[in-house]
Amino acid sequence: MLKQPPKADDSLRDITTEKALPIIEAAGQLAAKLFPHSSKKRKLFFNSLQEIYSAARNKDILVIHSPGGWGNAHWEDIQGWEKSIVTGVTATLEKLGYSQIVKGYLRSGDRLWGGRSWFKEGQFFLFGKNYRAYVLSKEIKFIIANLPELRIVLVGASQGAAFNNMVMINLGSTEQVYSIELGTFFPHMRRRQLTTRNLAIDSNGLMSDPMCHRDLWKGTKSYFMAFVRWFKYKAQGKPRKFTRCINTPGHEYQWEYPEVHGRITEFLTAVFREKH
Repeated sequence: MLKQPPKADDSLRDITTEKALPIIEAAGQLAAKLFPHSSKKRKLFFNSLQEIYSAARNKDILVIHSPGGWGNAHWEDIQGWEKSIVTGVTATLEKLGYSQIVKGYLRSGDRLWGGRSWFKEGQFFLFGKNYRAYVLSKEIKFIIANLPELRIVLVGASQGAAFNNMVMINLGSTEQVYSIELGTFFPHMRRRQLTTRNLAIDSNGLMSDPMCHRDLWKGTKSYFMAFVRWFKYKAQGKPRKFTRCINTPGHEYQWEYPEVHGRITEFLTAVFREKH
């Protein structure tokens, strides 16, 4: 256990004079519980928790985006259609009258989890076990315990959709949290649990999604061609991330598709309704 919580900067201390210290202490205790054997991870987790808390405390809704693929892509490296979903969600919330902020959650390859998480991401794909989903659920519970008026929307595509579903399972009956899950990979289907707070979209309305419906031929072909594109761009001196080279017809959920934006807009409107 930590003898003292990690040092916090002024952004968290400025919450209120009376409540800042208890929140700092509670965050330090949570970090120590989740990462008892790594002071580095405790510090990184504490700083991340502090950043999210400070950003969300004056907002109505916090949108947490879990990217597809390996879960390590920053915003500039995310597929265009996936970006369109996030911006579509935020635009819908704004139209309903809510202030919001978006935070990306990198579940693999970032400073907190490190390179070994690539292997763990593979384990998650095959066996459905993911400690990071448990950690995020604890982080969310901490945030809403200290910001009880805040509501949270998880947005995830492909592997990110399955990750968010596991977060929701860990959260249980936490009512302030909702999840939008697009194109969940087929190995996760048997593990998936859906409630009225989950919106799962397994088709873009134009064609079948091979990644959802276990079309192994189309899925394998798309990844083989992605390797070809990746090598081509690298040979041309214009390297791209592997995930940007993947093109799987049916596994694209552009916001402009009626099935996609229609169902998401209906879900968000039913959940939040127009703010007066």
